Amino acid sequence: MSLKRTEVQEHVIPDIHEWPVNKLYKRKEEFAREVSEFTINRIMKDTPENVSHKIARAAYLETLRIKDEPWKVDPEDEMSFWRKVRKNLARHSLGNSPEEMAVSNEKILRKIVDRYSEEIVGGFKVSTFKFARRFLTLFFKIIFNTAWSLGKGRLFGNRKELQERIKVYGHTEELRSLMQKGTVVIVPTHFSNLDSIIVGYALDAVIGVPSFTYGAGLNLFNHKLVGYYMSRLGAYRVDRRKKNKIYLETLKGMSNLAIRRGTNCLFFPGGTRARSGKLETKLKLGLLGTAVEAQRSLLEKDFERKVYIVPMVIGYHFVLEAKSLINQHLKKTGEELFIPSKLDESRSIFKIIKFAWQYFSRSSEITFSIGRPLDVVGNFVDKEGNSLDSQGNPLDITGYFSWDGKVEQNLQREQEYTRRLAQKIVESYHRDNIVLSSHLVAFSAFLVLRHENPTPDLYGLLRLPVNDFEIPLDEFVKVVDGIKKQLFELEKKNKIKLSDEIRWDTIKLIKDGIENIGLYHSKNPLGLSKENMIYSQDFYLLYYYHNKLVNFGLKLKL
Repeated sequence: MSLKRTEVQEHVIPDIHEWPVNKLYKRKEEFAREVSEFTINRIMKDTPENVSHKIARAAYLETLRIKDEPWKVDPEDEMSFWRKVRKNLARHSLGNSPEEMAVSNEKILRKIVDRYSEEIVGGFKVSTFKFARRFLTLFFKIIFNTAWSLGKGRLFGNRKELQERIKVYGHTEELRSLMQKGTVVIVPTHFSNLDSIIVGYALDAVIGVPSFTYGAGLNLFNHKLVGYYMSRLGAYRVDRRKKNKIYLETLKGMSNLAIRRGTNCLFFPGGTRARSGKLETKLKLGLLGTAVEAQRSLLEKDFERKVYIVPMVIGYHFVLEAKSLINQHLKKTGEELFIPSKLDESRSIFKIIKFAWQYFSRSSEITFSIGRPLDVVGNFVDKEGNSLDSQGNPLDITGYFSWDGKVEQNLQREQEYTRRLAQKIVESYHRDNIVLSSHLVAFSAFLVLRHENPTPDLYGLLRLPVNDFEIPLDEFVKVVDGIKKQLFELEKKNKIKLSDEIRWDTIKLIKDGIENIGLYHSKNPLGLSKENMIYSQDFYLLYYYHNKLVNFGLKLKL
């Protein structure tokens, strides 16, 4: 069953000035104040003692953060600000009545939340977006240009060749339709720091939908030039160092209100890059829950606008940060068992030029698989935005948020809806994951490595000498054929998707996968020698790329 690829689409809303993200940030200051008021009102519903505790806890954690993990982007007055917070809290909490404590708490809380909301809320400038659109088109022409183009004496290729390298599949028609019927929240998988840029480009240049507001790590704003553009392209700032409840409530308030205002949003529900290389199976519920809350709030006000959740799976043949990511994952899970491998044994000019040449001239395609859209409760929706029950019949989601015919808040109920929605997204990730040739060969080779070295100690396995591992090509063909058969069975059951390369002759498939997976890394995760032997120069990388298929129950059959 060959995948149907999405052709380049005309823009749903051609006039950038009419995009929801532009309308939101045209009144940025007003929106930031609204986020502050929303957050303060939420927190102040708690008892004065609990609010004081949240403030004290925030001040304590922020003081530790400033000492232990400072960044260039941090304001110069960070330490003095939090010292004042602690002094004011101590002074106002002594001998005060609950009423007086509530008043002083609100004053202190307002200063904290105003500071957070000003930091978090992003911006959008039409002129900057137009420049970025032209720049990224040129940038990706270089990145995804083929050796064929260079052979014809052209450095940049053309737009058609560029679009050949950015492949979009799945429910794009539904996505385009829903953009005009409600508020869309895109929830992609997350493997690389490049994800936000590449997803944004694909949504604009191929699918033809307006820009989204999206969360970007505050660390990216350490670079002034990067920060300048991101703060004008719809990005709001997320500081993952900040774990206190006041900051998290402010962040959720921003997301909640943006969705309520009809601004299409994008966030990675996995929370951070998948350091193991696996598809996410456990999602963060914080921001996801804001979509559920926003939908209930809209229903409370009798607004007909619905919130739609659209999963997306990003597929890379190779990930630039793969080595550092797998090292971080193994260090966290293995602790004292983990011995890190070198990230790059050579940093010579020759190596850098070699990597750059491979990267620019032969970089392979990236796939985007758009999942079937959902409502905030986890029901599928059709092209017209109607929620569907298990039999495919339209249903009204108002009942999910009602009691005795009246829409009302029920946090416990909404938390359960959020968990259900997260599970539906995870199912979509696995169902809509597109298997690339590199995924298949890496998975197959690592299964052979484990079969030949039967040990429960993963860390010992990864430390084995790479020179001792070789597989004759004809034997490897049998292994890959066995995995292919299992993949075809999963495809028939609609549990996975396969790229066209998986249907190729197996030797051609293996060579394609090996070539793609080894395009950038200094040590190849997988290679094919002149003697037709499969080998690996780096078991850590091989393990990382193998992990993309570990959740599908595939077995080695010799």
